[in-house]
Amino acid sequence: MPDEKLGPSVAISVRALPGSADGYTLDQLLEKLRSYRGTDRTRLQQNLVDFLSEVTPVAEEVGINICAHGDDPPWPLLGLPRILSTEADYAHMLGQVDSRANGVTLCTGSLGARADNDLPFIAHRFAERIHFVHLRNVTRDTDTVPCSFFEDEHLEGGTDMVAVIAALLGEEKRRRAEGREDHRIPMRPDHGQEILDDLTRGAQPGYPAIGRLEGLAELRGIERTLLHPQYGLA
Repeated sequence: MPDEKLGPSVAISVRALPGSADGYTLDQLLEKLRSYRGTDRTRLQQNLVDFLSEVTPVAEEVGINICAHGDDPPWPLLGLPRILSTEADYAHMLGQVDSRANGVTLCTGSLGARADNDLPFIAHRFAERIHFVHLRNVTRDTDTVPCSFFEDEHLEGGTDMVAVIAALLGEEKRRRAEGREDHRIPMRPDHGQEILDDLTRGAQPGYPAIGRLEGLAELRGIERTLLHPQYGLA
């Protein structure tokens, strides 16, 4: 439940929340939070299942895959429950709507903010249902939940990025052997550190052009290495 004891109204603006370009005054934000009154984790989780139960058959019919991004950060925020923060959360969603068309956007940064999420294992477990990948790395200050964390270089941080990429390439190889047209799993170098001209461009936080290109080069280097015939993933 949202916590309404957030102090008196003050004339400030809240910058746009993730996934939105709209800004809010504090009063407007509180009103948005109050709209979730009575919606606990169980209800929110069931809402997701109900939604997916309706749209997944349509996705199957038209031949597309849908995929859900994990909670970012992966713990309750502003008093709101979270429902895609752990391996168990994804297992529940995929089991309740058991169709290949209902899948996962594997964000290694969002899930990696929790020490109890083993990203290489998650990539292996849900490989068949992973339809999009955000490769991003973070470093946690502690292993508690919640914790503070910061964006790190793509090959640093708490996630073994080489092991994750190896799992994904193994899944692509399996799909090719099945003759699937969707054997390639789209990937993007999600987020990045500001370097060089990024520092003066004034871009949206977390999305520096040069920093992301550096990350892309590193990730493609790992991919190209693992696809060498010596490693058997080609």
